[in-house]
Amino acid sequence: MILCTRIFVCIFAAGITLYATIDKNNDLTAIQLAIPELEKEVKTLHLENERLQYEIEQFESPIHLMELLRKPEFSHLKYPYVRDVIHLPKEQPAEK
Repeated sequence: MILCTRIFVCIFAAGITLYATIDKNNDLTAIQLAIPELEKEVKTLHLENERLQYEIEQFESPIHLMELLRKPEFSHLKYPYVRDVIHLPKEQPAEK
């Protein structure tokens, strides 16, 4: 009777260990399957980021800003006088 109980406990423990191992492998496989999709999404985001950075640089280019200055809707904008420019001091990092 004791031998039968020991065998049953050993089989039960081996079954739990096998189930845990298979479950862990399933989790790892799901993560490995998700990696290519995430890589593609990251690559798409990098390309979109580069495109938007290029658009920002084109919009902020001096040539474009001078063209905007010549348009009637921006004709009210003028350069500020030197006395009207406010310089803010740099923030110093907080000391511990």
